[in-house]
Amino acid sequence: MNAKNAVMLSDEDLRYAEKLVEDGRFPSVSDVVKEGLARMRKRDASSDPLAGMADEIRRRMELPEDQRIPLEGDTMFDEVRAFIRERKATRKYGV
Repeated sequence: MNAKNAVMLSDEDLRYAEKLVEDGRFPSVSDVVKEGLARMRKRDASSDPLAGMADEIRRRMELPEDQRIPLEGDTMFDEVRAFIRERKATRKYGV
């Protein structure tokens, strides 16, 4: 559904939007505004830390079983710390 709404643009913003239309980059000033809003929504979604965590969890779930860190009960943090120490020890300069 599309809703019609009047939007106030500064003279500078209107000139820029009209130039984008004249250059053939957008079919209308309305489409320039829509693109700007779409980019803002995308940026807001990517700055959401939970969205990033969800992507990382999905990525890790796709790893083969032998590349996953097995974690069980109360020993979970000890196992993670040991894994990190092993990784640091095998990397150049411990980083």
